[in-house]
Amino acid sequence: MTRNSRPVAVFDLDNTLSGTAHRQHFLERRPRDWDGFFAAAPDDPPLAEGIALCREAARECEIVYLTGRPERCRRDTVAWLAAQQLPEGPIHMRRNADRRPARVTKLEILRRLGGDREVRMLVDDDELVCDAAEKAGFRVVRARWATPSEELEKAQEKEGRT
Repeated sequence: MTRNSRPVAVFDLDNTLSGTAHRQHFLERRPRDWDGFFAAAPDDPPLAEGIALCREAARECEIVYLTGRPERCRRDTVAWLAAQQLPEGPIHMRRNADRRPARVTKLEILRRLGGDREVRMLVDDDELVCDAAEKAGFRVVRARWATPSEELEKAQEKEGRT
């Protein structure tokens, strides 16, 4: 079996693999402090449930990371994934100026990934992303192991920031 014939398992980062509760206060301010929010991401604690599922999926699948984090966060994101000893894999990030809702940007990438390979599952905490992916025919695992954040949900859907 060649690498490209392996199915893919797609994992979100924030509140799926990493806990963001310690940096939510940056989103509760007006105006929101996006630079502070993303600068604190390297200190995110790993979420045991998501980490275990990612490692388990890697036995049969190529792991692909799909995040709403902007491209400018790539270096910190790569370092965080390596520090958690997670499988290497492509990381799809939001273009720095892309403000479309996460449910739109992530579904676009899922469809592209599924064009020539099986997408075994999407693991994400964003209910709207999960709903859109299920409606499009993808198998979804809803990451409900982190404390939901109303501010993060608003940022994902209305501001297209993460």
